[in-house]
Amino acid sequence: MLNISVLVSGGGTNLQALINAQKRGEIPNGRISLVVASRPDAYALKRAEKAGISSIVLRRKEFVNQDTYDDALLGALADHQTGLVILAGFLTIISTRVIHAYKNRIINIHPSLIPSFCGEGFYGLRVHEKALARGVKVTGATVHFVNEVCDGGPIILQKAVEVQQGDTPEILQRRVMEQAEWKLLPKAAALFCDGRLIVKDGRVEIKEVSK
Repeated sequence: MLNISVLVSGGGTNLQALINAQKRGEIPNGRISLVVASRPDAYALKRAEKAGISSIVLRRKEFVNQDTYDDALLGALADHQTGLVILAGFLTIISTRVIHAYKNRIINIHPSLIPSFCGEGFYGLRVHEKALARGVKVTGATVHFVNEVCDGGPIILQKAVEVQQGDTPEILQRRVMEQAEWKLLPKAAALFCDGRLIVKDGRVEIKEVSK
């Protein structure tokens, strides 16, 4: 059983999707053992408490520098014997030190079909605002491994979502969450915990289940 740590900053809807999937037995070889929040008022902390999951708050501004923050984060992950780190709307920058410590063991969900509408400054509603402004007919979500490049790590899974006439950024955001994010993230976690994700030459291969 692999221990999963989920890093959050806000409402925690993706965290809830993971919790629900775990309760349904859809992540059989993994369990959420820790939730790390970047803000003490993150509603995700209440979701963790209700599910009986340990949680801590690490506010970057309360640490004198990046190294001391990294020490605290890496210490918390180690204390919970973390095998997989999931960024679920985590808005604090992950340093290269943490990325190297958990190479190909950190995954992130992004609300677009990478490489569209991604990179520096593309997060939350901004992604959907830009998609609507561009007039795209299809958007979606992407789960990818995290590397030193913002939204640049190897892609694990993607799912397309139709843009509909009359969409606002808020309506589109909700549809992308419901139709893509809440499905992709638990699936990617399960694949990882099952040992089925292989990173090779910057790409992800999904191993078939042996019969």
